[in-house]
Amino acid sequence: MPVDPRDPVIGRTIDRRYAVGERIARGGMASVYEGLDLRLDRKVAVKVMHPHLGDDEHFRERFIQEAKAAARLAHPNVVNTYDQGEDDGLAWLVMELVPSITLRDLLAERGRITSEQSLDVLEAILAGLAAAHRAGIVHRDLKPENILLAHDGRIKIGDFGLARAATQNTATGKALLGTIAYLSPELVTRGLADARSDIYAVGIMLFEMLTGQQPFVGDEPMQIAFQHANEQVPLPSSVANGVPEALDSLVHWATQRDPNLRPSDASEMLAELHAVRERGLDSPTTVMPFVAEDDRSTTVIERPRPQRRRQLAEPEVVHDAGDGVATTALARRVTVRRRRGMLWLAIVVIGALVAAGIGWWFNLGPGGSATVPSVAGETQEAALALLAAEGIEVDGTVSEPDYDTPAGHALRTDPGAGTVLANGEAVQLVVSSGRRSLPPPAVAGMPVDEARAAIEAAEFTVADGEPDAVFDGATAGTVLAAFTPDGTDVSQLEAIEERTPIALRVSLGPVPAEAGQVAAEAQAALEQAGLVVDFSAQEHSDEVEQGRLISLAIPTDRQLRRGDSISGVVSLGPVMVDVPDVVGMTIPDAVQAIRDAGLVPDLRTNVPEPLQALAAILSQDPGAPGPVVEGTTVVIDATY
Repeated sequence: MPVDPRDPVIGRTIDRRYAVGERIARGGMASVYEGLDLRLDRKVAVKVMHPHLGDDEHFRERFIQEAKAAARLAHPNVVNTYDQGEDDGLAWLVMELVPSITLRDLLAERGRITSEQSLDVLEAILAGLAAAHRAGIVHRDLKPENILLAHDGRIKIGDFGLARAATQNTATGKALLGTIAYLSPELVTRGLADARSDIYAVGIMLFEMLTGQQPFVGDEPMQIAFQHANEQVPLPSSVANGVPEALDSLVHWATQRDPNLRPSDASEMLAELHAVRERGLDSPTTVMPFVAEDDRSTTVIERPRPQRRRQLAEPEVVHDAGDGVATTALARRVTVRRRRGMLWLAIVVIGALVAAGIGWWFNLGPGGSATVPSVAGETQEAALALLAAEGIEVDGTVSEPDYDTPAGHALRTDPGAGTVLANGEAVQLVVSSGRRSLPPPAVAGMPVDEARAAIEAAEFTVADGEPDAVFDGATAGTVLAAFTPDGTDVSQLEAIEERTPIALRVSLGPVPAEAGQVAAEAQAALEQAGLVVDFSAQEHSDEVEQGRLISLAIPTDRQLRRGDSISGVVSLGPVMVDVPDVVGMTIPDAVQAIRDAGLVPDLRTNVPEPLQALAAILSQDPGAPGPVVEGTTVVIDATY
């Protein structure tokens, strides 16, 4: 493909591997092109940073950061990243090509979508986002433009250009990054983002799907930012009719201005979405629980009822007549009251001690119990803290590989979450050691079906699509080599990550033609094998019969695939010439005439050489003018 002068990226081959085709999208930082991976023969999307940003180290770092962040994710609802690098001043990355429209395109066409459709899109977004949050990644730029709705029904999150580590809680710098309509209040006011900031953007998108409009609008970006920072997002049902209360509650929960009142991450919101599906959209609404700032557990707080204040008795008045009787009576009453007070005090103290003892027995003592909390997905330190908060001891920690959980994060406890333990009983904490690196199977030389089975048995996956098929001396269907997604031959690697998709290269068998074969038969066999044949070249040959192939040009610098061109030279047979008639010519003239005709003279004469110029040829063999093969010997006789 020639380079397009209007866009010099189109038509280039990047890294001697990726042929860049037409542009399919353009953003503020980069353009996306349809491309072809020449090594694996598959279509890809090539994202190239705008050349004018290439000298800005900040933008280059963000671009490289996107590749690293996205490459850490492997989830059906996240666009896969295959490769990244720089070529002649261009920073680029290669991604999965997803034929699709964006959620923005769908909303622009329809205005709003149904509640069920909104739940389907939301579930896919949260599933992919949960994988990112588990991997410690915050997207920070979620919006309908970055949600791809594939033509085959898949829903994927793309564009991790603003992604950061979720644990860093990093600031955005001097300028707000991300689209203002979806920025959380803490991003607007403090420039800080974590997983809960992504949840806020998801809530805004759900509002937009249900209503067909954004909750906050304004003539200037700062007007919208001010509303995000100071106003609560309205309920979708206040804007559009027919929105179920359950979806109102989801939007309200996800878009709380205080991040502590939102779901802690996408996994928590996804679990609530599944609960909504189980209850049904038309079931009575469950009011979202209040979440205290110092307690991330879900607690329904009930307002205490005001208690009636106890009426105090009027003080007793004793009138002293001066005889001391009243004074004595008062003293006696005071003494009685003191004794009663001491008695009641003793009863209260004893009751408190008994209550404390009972409380100790059933809480900290042998009669107490505790329920094991769920620690799945937490860091090891956070999991230990959760267990300690419940008074549960940990009897050691063991590691176990897990594909979906990052290393150092908890998988479960043994016994599991929800188990009621007596005080003093301990649990074992199981922590992920991350994804395993496994030795790849040696599949070269195997039939393709056996190779697929060996790859899956070794706990890898077979790459989508048909294997790369080439003509080779091996038997058709034999595996020649296997490759990782970046094109590395697995035979050069000692170990690769589990579930890595492995692509195969298989043999189509030898080229079904060879030199010396009848050209028409060779052409038919090659075309049937899927090759483009060019036998227009022809040459005379004394050795190869007319109509047969003198030579077949098979490329030696690359492997031949279906659709490639192959050329050959067809024999015209030997060159034929006419025999000159030399009878009656003098010997020298006859010899010269035969040579000029491309033939070889064989003079048979007894005429001395000095007299040969006077002697005439009496006969010749073969005779004139019959055509003979060039170089044929002509016997001439001048004997007398």
